[in-house]
Amino acid sequence: MADIFKAMFTRAALGLLFFVLVGCDGSPKVVKLEGATMGTRYTVTLLPPRGFDEKQVQKELDALLAVFNQIASTYEPQSEVNALSAMTLDEWQDISQTLSEMLLISLEVNWLTGGAFDVTVSPLVELWGFGAEQRPQRVPEVSAIEAALAETGFRHIQLDLTEPRIKLKRPVMVDLSGIAKGYGVDMVAEWLERQQVADYLVEIGGEIRAAGNSPRGDDWRVGIEKPEGFSGGVQQAIRVSGYGLATSGDYRNYFEEQGVRYSHTLDPKSGYPISHTTASVTVVAETAGYADALATGFLVLGAEKALRLAETHGLAVFVIEKGDNGFVSRWSSAFEPYLD
Repeated sequence: MADIFKAMFTRAALGLLFFVLVGCDGSPKVVKLEGATMGTRYTVTLLPPRGFDEKQVQKELDALLAVFNQIASTYEPQSEVNALSAMTLDEWQDISQTLSEMLLISLEVNWLTGGAFDVTVSPLVELWGFGAEQRPQRVPEVSAIEAALAETGFRHIQLDLTEPRIKLKRPVMVDLSGIAKGYGVDMVAEWLERQQVADYLVEIGGEIRAAGNSPRGDDWRVGIEKPEGFSGGVQQAIRVSGYGLATSGDYRNYFEEQGVRYSHTLDPKSGYPISHTTASVTVVAETAGYADALATGFLVLGAEKALRLAETHGLAVFVIEKGDNGFVSRWSSAFEPYLD
C-alpha cells in the first residue's frame, strides 16, 4: 500500500516495536516475507508447513494488502473510507465488512477511553499541520480549533451492530490511522492461518501479532523501543504468542514555536496536543487492531489514567514516561506475564 496514511505511519513509527530472531545450526527452516505497505514496511516471519509455496504466498499477500489499501487509505481518492465524506446524510449505506469491523472497534475504544480515541479527528490533525496537506506548522487560532472540534466526534456516526451499515448525521472525515496498521496485521495473520501456517510473527510498521513458536521453539521475543528519537535501543524485552501488540509514541513527530513543543498526538476532546510526560504506551491484546486503537487512546490519556483503566478492565499495558533522570517504565498487572 504505497502511500496510505503518511502522517499516520510517521506517527506509527513513533512506537516502533522490533524483533530479533536468534537462529543456530539445525534450526527449523524460516521463511521471511517483506515488502512495502501503508507508507511503511511489512515483515512476516514464519515456519512453513509442508507444500508451502513462498513465491505464491508473497504474491497473494501483496494482493491482499492492496485490496485493504483501497478500503482504508485516506490517500487513495477512490478508497471506501474517503467515500464516506460524500455520503447522503441520515440514510443507511452499506459498507464492507472490513470497514465495519474497524469502525466498531474504534467505537468501542472511543467509549472505553472517554473519547480519547476518535477516528473523526482529521480536521484537527490538518489544522495543526500534521496531516496530508503538510501546511507550515504553527499554533492555530482558538476560534479555528473550536470550529474543527465541531466537525469531529462519534456522535455524528451511527453504526448498525448487526449488519455492515453506516449512517452519518453530518459530514465527517474518517481517518483510520490509529487502527489500520494493527487491523492489517490481524488480516494477514488470519489469512496465514487459512494457509495452514501455525507459527508466525507479522509486523507492519511496528504493530505485531504472533502465534505458535519462534524458530527457537518458544514464544516470540520482541523489544519495546526506547523513546529516544531515532537512536533506537530496547527499553524492555517481552515474550508474546497468540496475541497482538501495538505501541503508540509521542517523541518523533512534533514542532516547536517560541520554545514550546507541540506533539502530533492530539486530544480529540480539547483540540490541543497532549502535554503530559507519557512518551509511549504499549498494549498486548487478543488482536493487533484492538491493541493499536487502545495504545493510541491510552497515549492521549497519559500514564495515570491509562494504567487505572488497564487495572479496571484487566488490560495488558506498558507505559514509558519522561522522568527527571531519564525514562521510567510502569505496567499493569495483566502485562506481567509478558515481561522477559
